[in-house]
Amino acid sequence: MIRDLKVGCQTFTWEMLGEAWTGMPDDLLAAISAGGYSGIEITDTMIGHYATKPGEFAKALADRELQLVSFAFGSKSGFTVADAMEKDLATAQRWIDHAAQFPGALVSIGSATIVSEGSREDKFAIAAEFYNRAGALGKASGVDVAVHPSSHHNTLLFNRADYDRIFALLDPALIGWVPDTGHILRGHEDILDTMRTYQDRIRYLHLKDVDANDQWAMLGKGVLDTPAVIDLVSQAPRFNGWLVLEEESETAAADPAAAIKANRETMRSYGA
Repeated sequence: MIRDLKVGCQTFTWEMLGEAWTGMPDDLLAAISAGGYSGIEITDTMIGHYATKPGEFAKALADRELQLVSFAFGSKSGFTVADAMEKDLATAQRWIDHAAQFPGALVSIGSATIVSEGSREDKFAIAAEFYNRAGALGKASGVDVAVHPSSHHNTLLFNRADYDRIFALLDPALIGWVPDTGHILRGHEDILDTMRTYQDRIRYLHLKDVDANDQWAMLGKGVLDTPAVIDLVSQAPRFNGWLVLEEESETAAADPAAAIKANRETMRSYGA
């Protein structure tokens, strides 16, 4: 079991504010550092002017004593449109090249979503081809690439059957998995069985909580058995030690910085 657990923060907590968010990437770094985190997972929509300046981003992280855990991105294609494949792969290469400047950083690719009419089977095949090819690009550049399924509207990857279907099509030598506890809980009856079944694909973990009605809840305020999940993921053979907290509750929408600070305190009660 990995004992050297590291706690990072995902920036979607601010992204979900939409136009109400008027800050800059340095504001995110300041809040996350002040919240007691040691790492950050940033998205393509939140990286701002650092998108083309990895050297400056590295310095900004170092100044805040933060590490880049992962770079996360999605696509309007939902990765299920064949005609968008080459464009999406070019985007993947761009962020793989960016992440390659940060030792140990991964690239996390968002959930496949249904954005057009057509067969679900066809969409699984298109998404799997994209993920596998993106993983091959990462392998060639020395960057681990992983898929991050979600339970958001129009997701192709919601319940256990969906997970079984996509993982049957993904090459575990090329593409890993970033399990998200909140998203799994909203679509699966047994989160621990799901994570145990695909434990060998886990690279790092997204921690979120939901209540009994599948509504987002602050960490420790919902139904998630956080210690059990941490114990399970710690035994995954390729788990890198990072627990990344992502908060989507109404509490976070009201005050993102306060919410992530409260979640970091909750993690300390779990020994991380």
